[in-house]
Amino acid sequence: MARSRSPDSIKAEELYHSGMCLVDIAKKLKKPEGTVRRWKSTQEWDGKSKRSEKKDEHIASVRKEIERKKKKAIAEDVKQVMDNPDLTDKQRLFCLHYIKSFNAVKSYQKAYGVGYNTAAVNGYRLLDNARIKAEIQRLKQNRLNREMLDESDIFQKYMDIAFADITDFLEFGREEVPVMTAFGPLVVKDEETGEKAEVTKIVNSVRFREHDEVDGTLISEVKQGRDGASIKLPDRMKALDWLTEHMDFANPEQRERLKLLEAQRKAIERDNYDNASDENIIITDTWAGESNEED
Repeated sequence: MARSRSPDSIKAEELYHSGMCLVDIAKKLKKPEGTVRRWKSTQEWDGKSKRSEKKDEHIASVRKEIERKKKKAIAEDVKQVMDNPDLTDKQRLFCLHYIKSFNAVKSYQKAYGVGYNTAAVNGYRLLDNARIKAEIQRLKQNRLNREMLDESDIFQKYMDIAFADITDFLEFGREEVPVMTAFGPLVVKDEETGEKAEVTKIVNSVRFREHDEVDGTLISEVKQGRDGASIKLPDRMKALDWLTEHMDFANPEQRERLKLLEAQRKAIERDNYDNASDENIIITDTWAGESNEED
């Protein structure tokens, strides 16, 4: 059963639809701006559900088109490699696997069906083969041409992943929220004035930034769970490893910036995260582990 909305939240929505901005509404009702923004979002003052349906349809359409282009690109890569008479079948397979992962060991394992130790020795040796090197370079250039990118663009994307800042995706702080009971907000009566007022408390809050304020290409997963919504960022250590292996992609400015960012990262880890692991970042959009929302 939906909880009843507080009088203040109803009044706030009326003011919003009359043309008043959220900051002014917060001042008029003597509420934190964050509380008013939460009301607007959770109570869907702008009919967010309809927009969300259209957005989901658009996302599905975009994903379908991306998948179509990906299959077409793979087919083009396969045709190009198969047309190369200078390579053996296993060398062709190695090139196709390598252009997807840029991992010589795994590519050799998949192409030749051998164990890790053998692949660790022969994989990098195969990369020194002039014919293999030329074919991989040709495949890389074809992909860059299809995407209208150059190597420095790709290098920049991995830099963005490796040095992503948590505040790029969320904002956090403290806000005033009502104390909730099984029947809605807790309301008490002032013995002197006879007026009723909500009982509030200050809680820690974490809130995602709007989708148009973040770079969605740096987010690998968004999900809604029992404990709230969460987003997952790509593995930063893998991105750092990739950057280390592909320094030839970087332009001079990126090389210098990478050195600076790496030095800053190491300094922060020494000072604040001596025992921290390098696991993926997971950001959860919850409020103090409980439902503090006013409906």
